[in-house]
Amino acid sequence: MGTVGAAQGLRGEVRVKSFSGDPMAIGDYGHLHAEDGRVFEVLEVREAKNVVIVRFRGINDRTAAEALNGLNLFIDRDNLPDDDLDEDEFFYADLEGLEAFDAEGRSYGTVTGVFDFGAGDLLELKGPGKRPVLIPFSEHAVLEIDLEAGRLLLDPVAAGLVEDKDDDPAAPFRPKDD
Repeated sequence: MGTVGAAQGLRGEVRVKSFSGDPMAIGDYGHLHAEDGRVFEVLEVREAKNVVIVRFRGINDRTAAEALNGLNLFIDRDNLPDDDLDEDEFFYADLEGLEAFDAEGRSYGTVTGVFDFGAGDLLELKGPGKRPVLIPFSEHAVLEIDLEAGRLLLDPVAAGLVEDKDDDPAAPFRPKDD
């Protein structure tokens, strides 16, 4: 849901980079959890430039707030509203663990992570005895997502997993028309 940054003021407030669609909604999903097992209750949230300022229950001074710097905050999956998603929207957590197949039924591994390094979402696939690979999470590479069956249908050429047999390696590069 967010990452805690620097302390703000003397009353225990912290700057939080929120990853929710509405940054001010960071406190609307229930208690926030840290990877180390600590649980935080949001008492107040207010807007600031590029972040939100948050006050947590039990964090009452600058020293306690400074100790939270860099802490990643999460929520329970059950607190996410599934009914707010469009047909082509997914929670990252729901994609992890899906098996990736092409139209011929060849397996390319399991989704082990979802990343965004700034140029678009990437899915990490890991197969038995194989090194992890990153593929674009795009409509061209991922043709279908079936959460109930636990499967993804991939276009391995668009995903960069195999070369297009029709391409002549000696020919100059020309982008394909969409």
